Amino acid sequence: MRAIFPPPPGRSACTGGPCSECCKKSPPPGKVRGVIHPSKEAQAMKLAFIGLGVMGFPMAGHLRQAGHEVCVYNRSPQKAADWVARFGGSRADTPAEAAQGADLVMLCVGNDDDVRAVVYGEQGALAGMKAGALLIDHTTTSAELAEELAGKAAERGARFIDAPVSGGQLGAENGALTVMIGGAEADVAEAAPVLAAYGKKVTRLGPVGSGQRCKMVNQICVIGAVQGIAEGLMIAKKAGLDIATLIEVLAGGAAQSWQLQNRAQTMAEGKFDFGFAAQWMHKDLGICLDEARRQGLTLPLTEQVHQVYEALLAEGLGRCDSTVVIKALES
Repeated sequence: MRAIFPPPPGRSACTGGPCSECCKKSPPPGKVRGVIHPSKEAQAMKLAFIGLGVMGFPMAGHLRQAGHEVCVYNRSPQKAADWVARFGGSRADTPAEAAQGADLVMLCVGNDDDVRAVVYGEQGALAGMKAGALLIDHTTTSAELAEELAGKAAERGARFIDAPVSGGQLGAENGALTVMIGGAEADVAEAAPVLAAYGKKVTRLGPVGSGQRCKMVNQICVIGAVQGIAEGLMIAKKAGLDIATLIEVLAGGAAQSWQLQNRAQTMAEGKFDFGFAAQWMHKDLGICLDEARRQGLTLPLTEQVHQVYEALLAEGLGRCDSTVVIKALES
């Protein structure tokens, strides 16, 4: 079952097409033709947000600006202090302290191990969560971890949804992320109005783990586009084509993509000091390949690009934007 919040202006939440008479009827609260909708704007809630990196810092800020009571935790306390100075709210010394009394507890950290470090143990988020609270993981992790967390949360009388995001730092800052969710229908419906503070589209893909698997597909598609652009630019530069004109022309045809319009020019100019770090894309592709092996699949392009990132990381380029793959072709 799928759910999208909110529909684009003038478009039907039922079909995605132009609004029709079906959208003008009064739907049962929370449901229309199998699509979950927030029945009202988010009420002010007590929230915890754990992880204030380039994504988490602005995401937590949007929650505060939406009127929620927000307590934050970050591994480096100064980042949490900076967040409180900018947005108000409060900060905690441990994840457990941040989670105490919270209705929803959000995570946005680095990888599977980082998630376990802030969730488990006497000082972990689960130890501080009240019965019935909802744990929401925005970290890109394995689907196996998502399923593990759901089980551990249930043991403590809490709930869990996996909700990785796409849109990068700019999307987080602008409150325009795409949120891909795996979890129970009712849990997603409860969380959706809150997540709309930083999510332009909040979609339920299925049970726990579905959000992470959707994010895997997203990353595979992204690196396919980036690798294709990198190879295409090699021909364009050798031929002496004007890159700005090239991008304008390609953007009007079948090659159009977000990566083309937002990264091709900087790739051609050798600018990589921004964006989604190569080290994180390397991590994400490793997750994709692990999942593929579990499913008995081979992903040749993903494997190839993963190896390219591995070599780039060995050269100390892990903090460069993930489009740095073009350097492997230039060398």
